[in-house]
Amino acid sequence: MEFTQKHWAVVGGGILGMQLANRLAQQGQQVTILEAGPALGGLTAGWNAGELAWDKFYHVILLSDTALRGLLREIGLEKETRWVETKTGFYTDGELHSMSDTLEFLRFPPLSLIDKLRLGFTIFYASKARNWKRLEGIYVADWLKRLSGERAFDKIWLPLLRAKLGESYRQTSAAFIWATIQRMYAARRTGLKKEMFGYVEGGYARILDGFARHLRAQGVRACTGFRASRVVSNDRGEVIVEDEHGNRSVFDQAILTVPSPVAARLCEGLSAEEAEKHRKIEYLGVACASLFLKKSLSPFYVTNITDQSPFTGVIEMTNIVPASRFNGHALVYLPKYAKSSDPIFRMSNEEIKTGFWKSLKAMYGKLAEEDLAGFRVARAPHVFALPTIGYSGKLPPVSTSLPGVHILNSTHIVNGTLNVNETLLLADRELPGILQAGRQQQYNNITINQSPQNQ
Repeated sequence: MEFTQKHWAVVGGGILGMQLANRLAQQGQQVTILEAGPALGGLTAGWNAGELAWDKFYHVILLSDTALRGLLREIGLEKETRWVETKTGFYTDGELHSMSDTLEFLRFPPLSLIDKLRLGFTIFYASKARNWKRLEGIYVADWLKRLSGERAFDKIWLPLLRAKLGESYRQTSAAFIWATIQRMYAARRTGLKKEMFGYVEGGYARILDGFARHLRAQGVRACTGFRASRVVSNDRGEVIVEDEHGNRSVFDQAILTVPSPVAARLCEGLSAEEAEKHRKIEYLGVACASLFLKKSLSPFYVTNITDQSPFTGVIEMTNIVPASRFNGHALVYLPKYAKSSDPIFRMSNEEIKTGFWKSLKAMYGKLAEEDLAGFRVARAPHVFALPTIGYSGKLPPVSTSLPGVHILNSTHIVNGTLNVNETLLLADRELPGILQAGRQQQYNNITINQSPQNQ
């Protein structure tokens, strides 16, 4: 017997919520996306800086991002992708070095030849390793020191770990660096030897616009400005989603894609164990400054910083996207990854600007005050969950003890890094189980309603 859900709510309209709605609609379901922000997109949304527009946070496409490229094909934008060979820099001991090929790696001054060989072996070994669950039981610092040695760890790995994880690297398992290296080398395993990054003409604003039109064409409804405040199930097995103004909407099923601590607060009736698991998940966030400069900083798309700095890297997007797209300006991102309790999330834009700009000018002596044409800061306090020791065994279930309610978010990416491609894969991997749980609940509801005591 076939069971069809009448109406699904997807709470959270980022890429994950949009893909879930996309796949649900393709399964013949009626879907409404409930998004707190003014537009769909979440971390991939864009903004304007005067007459210039691009993404709030930096994003690129890898040739190995098969799920993302499949989505672009689905919405008619794959042919609009432009591919560029990129270069990587390292700023260490007050100097900028290129690390874009093997010869430059061998010339890298801070490390001895033995250090470099051990570092290269570590990357090669991680790229070939497959048992990521074993690495979940080892601290990342211990694993990297054992393979690369103390000096390579101190000069390369430790600054990079702190850049992405802050002092939380001490709690993080080796599965984190394994997943990072796996994504870096996925394209090379298919035979590509050069580092190629891609973008769609117009940035993610164009991707989101095409994706939203694709959803509307399938009958998906999107309600923006809907900030959910409460999610409950009634005695008929329906799910009620209430907004901050007390407005209530009734659905057959609901999938929440919001961060786990938020989901635990919204969902009344979760078991104590489930709620506690969600609350215990520790997130890192990001504060990311976008700068428009009148001159380019360097030829590098990414410059990794191993010295002390208020930001954790320099991403010069106009080494991928032509500067002509921004009226000849260079677009530079300066991210800082930190826990939501970090002071940077309470600082004003002007305070961040003062600290970041001073540090950037110290790194690049050719910069002058008049070179800064625009500065904005985007903040996201819940970006990705820390992959701590034994992380995959600590996760709460996707389909909850609350009838009709499912919670799926980036915490369920257990053997990858948070990026758009992994997010799309997560939706496609988990949705069949969510649909099966929904069918089982409907069957149970029908059985209960047809039992003698209910007739």
